[in-house]
Amino acid sequence: MLPKEKRIKKRKDFEIIFKNSKSLRNGLFILKVAKNSLQTSRFGFIVNQKVSKKAVVRNKVRRRLVAVVKDIEKNIKPGIDLVFIALSGIEKKEFLEIKEAVKTALVRVGATIK
Repeated sequence: MLPKEKRIKKRKDFEIIFKNSKSLRNGLFILKVAKNSLQTSRFGFIVNQKVSKKAVVRNKVRRRLVAVVKDIEKNIKPGIDLVFIALSGIEKKEFLEIKEAVKTALVRVGATIK
């Protein structure tokens, strides 16, 4: 689990990010990126019932995305909000495939430190 200060939980925060963000879509997820006024980056994860009707599967997808973010968190620029919206099909992918897709997406939006 991510530390509390690195999580986006409030509906109002999600609405602000959706309103003022850039988007990137690949086959596994949609990534929304917006600047924030904080010293740290924050992360949000949305896995809806289009991915799977089973909560167990949705939670597994969410846990995998959180694990990927925790692995590469040190390479992400501070001061940005990132929201991952899972798409159907992600539940069938292996962890390493998800990790590579996230890394590629973060490089494409310019959210990583080289």
